[in-house]
Amino acid sequence: MSLDPETLAQFLETLDRFVKERLIPNEARIADDDAIPSELVQEIRDMGLFGLSIPEEYGGIGLTMAEEVQAAFVLGQTSPAFRSLVGTNNGIGSQGIIIDGTPDQKAAYLPRLATGELIASFALTEPEAGSDAGSLRTSARKDGDHYILNGTKRYITNAPRAGLFTVFARTDATSRTSAGVTAFLVEAGTPGLSLGAIDKKMGQKGSHTCDVILEDCRVPASAIIGGPAREGQGFKTAMKVLDRGRLHISAVCTGAAERLIRDSLAYAMDRKQFGEPIAEKQLIQAMLAESRTEAFAARCMIEETARRKDAGKNVSIDAASCKMYASEMVGRVADRAVQIHGGAGYIADYGIERFYRDVRLFRIYEGTTQIQQIVIAKGMIKEAGQ
Repeated sequence: MSLDPETLAQFLETLDRFVKERLIPNEARIADDDAIPSELVQEIRDMGLFGLSIPEEYGGIGLTMAEEVQAAFVLGQTSPAFRSLVGTNNGIGSQGIIIDGTPDQKAAYLPRLATGELIASFALTEPEAGSDAGSLRTSARKDGDHYILNGTKRYITNAPRAGLFTVFARTDATSRTSAGVTAFLVEAGTPGLSLGAIDKKMGQKGSHTCDVILEDCRVPASAIIGGPAREGQGFKTAMKVLDRGRLHISAVCTGAAERLIRDSLAYAMDRKQFGEPIAEKQLIQAMLAESRTEAFAARCMIEETARRKDAGKNVSIDAASCKMYASEMVGRVADRAVQIHGGAGYIADYGIERFYRDVRLFRIYEGTTQIQQIVIAKGMIKEAGQ
């Protein structure tokens, strides 16, 4: 359900003020501590940010795609750790339940996901399977009215604090493709589910990933997203949520780029060399102009694709294009930001080097740039053949 323009404007204004007054001032603290303070987590809960895309009937805000990307533009302008905290609840952790879940699954989990009482995690990637779904090795063996899960999931975002995991496991041992993969809802604390050590990452401090280990983890057939009738349909569920996830990440990338441009412009106008601000130097101006133009192009792509998705159009190719372009774009903008800052850009005090490291991940997760290229090209070929 779409918000009326006045309510949306008020919400975005409040969110922007919260980002600037509460989140940005705590970025360095989070990077140093590798943790989000509990008081900030509570404030994020109070803002309703865990339920941005969850329907109002389950306690969420119920933003449309076009509205959600506007919120993501704002959230992207601070540390990715904050967006990551709420991202799985609004995206891959909840959308599968919203789209394909049974009424009981929706009632049991969505209200708690919307408030942040429950953190969701999406357990797909494995040591030998990421972009290649056909290599998925985690197994789910049927045992009466239950399934026995065995396998290891890797680089799982929010796993250390998650209370609910969407686990993808192969129920058809004879299949070597994405067919035969089933999506299970597995609660933290289920016997046989354990976690590995928290990964030490290049960037995005405060956002944690780790292995999820399943050893004879027994779950009922009712834990299948959509119920037992949807055995073997798990990867179809995953594909349904990707367009929204790609657009959300694209908007976060664009928000980060706009923050970097703003900081770079402010620095260039203040920093003086040869008797004048370096913003007066044409080569600095060229870098600022390139960054501004690329970020503007990304914003336009995302807003248009989001509107078309809300209108019920198939946007798979365009969503992949947005994700590919925006994630690559923010990397270029971050590189120019370091260059504009010169030596200061390499020093932690300014935060530019932190963003430089943080945004590198956007080109990898939720589908690498190379996977997006394949999705786009295959979609084009399919359309041409129709």
